Amino acid sequence: MEKITILHTNDFHSHLENWPRLRRYVLAQQSLAQASAGQALTFDLGDAMDRVHLLTEATNGQFNVELLNQLHYDAATIGNNEGIGNAKAQLLKLYQAANFPVVLGNLSDPTTGHLAAFAKPWLIITTDQGTHIGVLGLTAAFPATYQPLGWEIKRATDVLPALLAELAPQVDFVVLLSHLGLPIDRFLAKKFPQIAIIIGAHTRHLLPTGEQQGATLLAAAGKFGQYVGKISLTIDENHHLRNASATVQATNELPVLATDAAEIAGYQQQGQQLLNAQKLAKLPQSLTVSAHGEHAAIKVCLAAIQQVAQADCAILNSGLFLKDLPQGIVTANDLHQQLPHPMHVIAVQLSGADLWRLAMEIEKNRHFVQNFPLKGMSFRGKIYGELVLRDWRIDPVTQQVWVQHQLIEPHQNYTLATVDNFMFIPFFPTVAIKGQVKLLMPDFLRNIFGQYLQQHYPLLKES
Repeated sequence: MEKITILHTNDFHSHLENWPRLRRYVLAQQSLAQASAGQALTFDLGDAMDRVHLLTEATNGQFNVELLNQLHYDAATIGNNEGIGNAKAQLLKLYQAANFPVVLGNLSDPTTGHLAAFAKPWLIITTDQGTHIGVLGLTAAFPATYQPLGWEIKRATDVLPALLAELAPQVDFVVLLSHLGLPIDRFLAKKFPQIAIIIGAHTRHLLPTGEQQGATLLAAAGKFGQYVGKISLTIDENHHLRNASATVQATNELPVLATDAAEIAGYQQQGQQLLNAQKLAKLPQSLTVSAHGEHAAIKVCLAAIQQVAQADCAILNSGLFLKDLPQGIVTANDLHQQLPHPMHVIAVQLSGADLWRLAMEIEKNRHFVQNFPLKGMSFRGKIYGELVLRDWRIDPVTQQVWVQHQLIEPHQNYTLATVDNFMFIPFFPTVAIKGQVKLLMPDFLRNIFGQYLQQHYPLLKES
């Protein structure tokens, strides 16, 4: 009987508080498998990077690939933070220094008609005893955000039949590296029972002992490096998979070394130094923030997004703004500290009638969202905060709405500037349901704010 150990990680999101312990554990498990006449395979399921980390931002994620290289992965797939958290040129460069292949079967370049240049559609791993393991990789499909970046993303069910038809006859069994989420993993296990193992991510779910769905074993290891997944395989002399079982190792149960804290802090310090070297503007006074109230920073940022979107009006929530911008020199680090969210600006075209409906949704939810602890959907703050408008006004008593001091006309079209988060959260459904949305890619909100500051508060030559 052949013994194979699969180690898997996912959804680090640049959380490095567990990295030193996790790294030691994975390397030790790889050595242990070899010493016991077995073999270890190591996979990552994507979202390793997140631009909330200073060094990720400063290096466009290449720092995260350097970290992954330390674990000698046999393959990885990408998550949405890699896929839509980078401009196309940045993503094409992201894995140039990787010592592992990227397996990704559902992201194509429409200019060539082929898969993304950094990706393989599938991988065949031949073990020391001659077992052929087929590896597929798929990531979550968000066409509204991939398409403006110059990519074509396809659904898993649209590509899996052809991929399996090509790969399955060549291998003894198939493993899917899935950044699709647990509900889709369960669906795929039922629809494609020829997939022996689905290792999952994206929804950051934890399956401590795996989950059996028919003939398919599902495995998942949570988020942020809090766990390392471990799958134990037993393969007979005919290379048939006889048994597969899943467990996880909690990293907080692993020993800490005296050097760990300094290593983790050093990554942030290095990123801070790199971003501080990027000087952007010089402010005559600080742009302050406040979770409640119309503070200076949000007013200037509203002007910035309204300008870039060529919009009639704009709206943002104050919880986006985490720190003041200081008087004097503003650096890329200052902007990142204030707006760490990987959010894009959107221009939303609405009829006057639909803009009025959105205004009513705003008034209905205004008090609820003030202290709402929003998580996910690109938000990296704590509470959603106040809704602050520019160039439009709502009278909650009369339910009248003005844009640029004029009562809105029901049949006239208006353009609203905001961030893509407004499409994803459930409080303002009119944006996604009735709006014609244009994403302004690839810049993030902080980049557009920084460009506006450069225009209006330019650096002096001596700066």
